[in-house]
Amino acid sequence: MELAAAKQKKKVNARHVMANVLGKLLIFAIVLIAVYPVFWLLMSSLKAPGEFGASPMYALPEGFYFQNYVEAWNTGNMGTYFKNSIIATFPALFLIIIIGAATAFAIEKMQWKMKKGVLLLFISGIMVPVPIVLLPLFTMFFHTGLLNNLFGLILVYVAFGLPLTIFLFTSYFKAVPNELIESAVMDGANIYRIFFSIALPMILNAVVTVALVQFFFVWNDLIFAMTFISDSELRTIQTGLMSFAGQYGQREWGPTFASISMAVLPTLFLYLFLNRTVMKGMTSGAVKG
Repeated sequence: MELAAAKQKKKVNARHVMANVLGKLLIFAIVLIAVYPVFWLLMSSLKAPGEFGASPMYALPEGFYFQNYVEAWNTGNMGTYFKNSIIATFPALFLIIIIGAATAFAIEKMQWKMKKGVLLLFISGIMVPVPIVLLPLFTMFFHTGLLNNLFGLILVYVAFGLPLTIFLFTSYFKAVPNELIESAVMDGANIYRIFFSIALPMILNAVVTVALVQFFFVWNDLIFAMTFISDSELRTIQTGLMSFAGQYGQREWGPTFASISMAVLPTLFLYLFLNRTVMKGMTSGAVKG
């Protein structure tokens, strides 16, 4: 009887070990699929011009040819594209976070009529297809002088970023105890003090999470920048990459890959730096206080 039990235990342990090994192999394969394109891009950006025709595309570079980045920055006008993207991205992020958080706080924690209807109105904005509104927006911007204007691009980013931001923040503000806000009111704190000193610091991880999501949306935007910006001196980094690739074509792959790497690395480093905070923010929204 004991021998049979021992054999059964060995079988269970063997199955557990096999499942563990298969699970780790599956995770490794998924990580490899996700990481390898970035690794290949970085390695290709460091190849010398002669290596692209003499060796396979998947081959590692013979050395680190950083001249590709110098050519991309100087000849490809990447400095201007970076500046325009920064000017369009960070003011838009600031407005999205402040307006979205304030609106979500008012909807979730304040008592007033039609707040559920207002929330549904904002949520419905998530379902609006972008191509449908491009022509009306282009016509409006043409008549108001907002074409080829980074301020107009910021307005578009704020308008399309607010629905998702408000929807996410309303769920995060549910975790803020109502008793805490009531105590602050009894102590004489006004609504602005409650929002900035109590409610907003309590969802700081969520703020970072939403800001990172919106940063990816704005920084990687192509369709809005292509529609409303045609001046080469006002192009953002994504539209600049298209003209850059067209400029070099198949003759200069090194600078082209270098320019793409410079566009990708900020988002990659930002996510790696804020990864833990983002994970905390994602899990905090699932817990109701």
